[in-house]
Parts: sequence; C-alpha cells; structure tokens
Amino acid sequence: MKLFSCPACSQVVFFENVLCERCGHALGYEPDTNRMLALEPDDGIFVSAGTHSDGASWKYCANYEYGVCNWLIPGDSADQFCRACRHNVTVPDVSDPDNIPRWRKMEIAKRRMVYTLIRLGLPLITRDENPDGLGFDFLAETPGEPHVMTGHDNGLITIALTEADDAEREKRRTSMGEPYRTLLGHFRHEVGHWYWDRLVRDGNPGALEACRAIFGDDSEDYGEALQRHYQNGPKANWQDEYVSSYSGAHAWEDFAETWAHYLHIVDTLETGHWWGVSVDPRVRDSGLLTTTIDFDVFDRQAVIDDIDESWLALSAALNSFNRAMGHQDLYPFVISATVRDKLGFIHDLVRGRVGNES
Repeated sequence: MKLFSCPACSQVVFFENVLCERCGHALGYEPDTNRMLALEPDDGIFVSAGTHSDGASWKYCANYEYGVCNWLIPGDSADQFCRACRHNVTVPDVSDPDNIPRWRKMEIAKRRMVYTLIRLGLPLITRDENPDGLGFDFLAETPGEPHVMTGHDNGLITIALTEADDAEREKRRTSMGEPYRTLLGHFRHEVGHWYWDRLVRDGNPGALEACRAIFGDDSEDYGEALQRHYQNGPKANWQDEYVSSYSGAHAWEDFAETWAHYLHIVDTLETGHWWGVSVDPRVRDSGLLTTTIDFDVFDRQAVIDDIDESWLALSAALNSFNRAMGHQDLYPFVISATVRDKLGFIHDLVRGRVGNES
C-alpha cells in the first residue's frame, strides 16, 4: 500500500483517512490517479485543495454517509458509488447499529483488495455491466437459518458479516486449524476464483493448458475433491507443493490460494517500498536475508525473482518482529520451489504473458 501525504500541508496520511489532523482538510482517495486529495467544500460538493491543486470538483461515494468509504467520484459524474462500491450487491442492514462497524471492516478490506487489482491493471466488471461480473454480498447470520458460507459463485462473492467479528474469526481459524484467517485474505482468495474465469478459462489461447500444467486438472469433480479433503485431511507432504494445506483440495483452490498470496506479497512489498525499508541482518549470513525494496512491484517490467528475494528477507524480518511482541508469525508460510513457480505463473498471468501473445 502506498504511503500518502496531505496535498495541503504535507502531513503523512494513510489510505483510510478522511481528515488531516494537522490542517483540518477533508481527505478522500481518488483511484484513477492513485492520489489522496485534500478537499474544501464548495456548493454541496468539494474542490481539491493544496499547492498543486487543479481546482477539480469531487464528491464522496454515497457510502461515505455511513463512514465506510472515503473514495471519490468526479463532482459532475452521475455515479453515486465509487469504483469499489459499485461492485456491492448486498450490504448489511444499516438500521442495525451493530452492523455498521462490521461493514466498515469489510469495506476497508475490500477497498485494499480493489486498490491492488487497479494497480495491477486487471479488469474490473460490475454485475450491472455483465451478469457474471464481480459482485459482493455481505450477509448477516439469521437465527435458525443455515450459517452463511463465504464463497464464490459465477462472480458473486459472499462473505459472512460475522467474519468481521475478530473473536468469531479467530474461533473459526482455530477450529479449522488455519495458521492465517483475515477478511483481506478472504477477499483476495475469493476474487482469485473470478480471475481464474476471466484470465485462464476465458483468457489468452493456451492459458488454460498452461495453468493445468502447473496447478493440475481443474476438470476434477470439485464437490468430490472438497469432500475428500475434509474427510481425509490435507495431502501428505503438502508443504512441498502447495502454499497452504487447503490448496491441495482442488486445482481451483490451489490457484485461488496462490493468487491470494501473490496479492499479499505485492501489497506488503509496496508498503515496504514506500516506507523505505531495507533489511540487512547484523549477523554473518550468505546475504539471503538482505534486501532493499527499491523497485516498483506493480511495474510491468517487475521481475518475479526480485519479488521472491525481497519477500524472503522482509517476511523473515516481520515474523521476527511479531515474535518479539508475542504474536504469531505475520506470514506463517514456507514458500517451496514449486510454490515459487506457481507465484511466477500468477505474476506472468496478471501481466498478460501466459498463453499466446499478440
């Protein structure tokens, strides 16, 4: 995630901020130019402020009313929702005050995911534009009804609102034996299924065959594969081939899990880049844990080897910081040589380099 500054006073500000604490200007994120804008009210809308302001007019996404979104729309646009919120299909009942803070957590995670997708230049199609477009249902549990299952169905991603309850999510993580479970992780995993349809199944000629060569046969019965996974547990020695134990359940899940980890990695590396992070352990080693994140991970020419090497060093350092504070590892996964190849496939896929090239 990029680190921003207030255009009016140069105070460091962050992605979710709506107010500059130094100069008092309202703040909003403009996704098309990847900028945080300082705003001044002007006849019911806003104009950009600051020394380099162009005086353009802006308005907040309609969901700003509920304190769940700070993205901006051009002031003369007929749209009421921002590029991220246009994908919402079902949102929580705002008449229930308990729903608002959970929805806010949902939107923070969703917007961080959408930010990365935009930075990667990936297609984003709403369900108004196409019946199989990307949409989100944020569903609350109803007493006496079956539990809401987080999942993906032809572009519609359902996430149980209870996943925004930290205690409940941790309970589920522990009961399922997962080393990692977050809202952002859910979004990144489930959107991977949608992009499998877009970039693999319907992508460049040859993309499907290339994907099967590294992730396996996606035509295997999905329901039977999941049932076998839950009945028998993960495959033996799964760490040699998969980024997580669940990845071995089916080729689609392997792809979605690897996709999610690629987004984890590039977003964290961009954060490291903007914070000027260098890792250079003060012990004798072979240099494997040394890096300076001085490259743009979203650049079309970014090299997967640079990403892998920087991530090895950065994740090792971050895990050590977490242990020093008594927390579990920030990144509790080991990337094998096979998983590195899979991450390399995702890296090439999002840059259009898998399958026939024109």
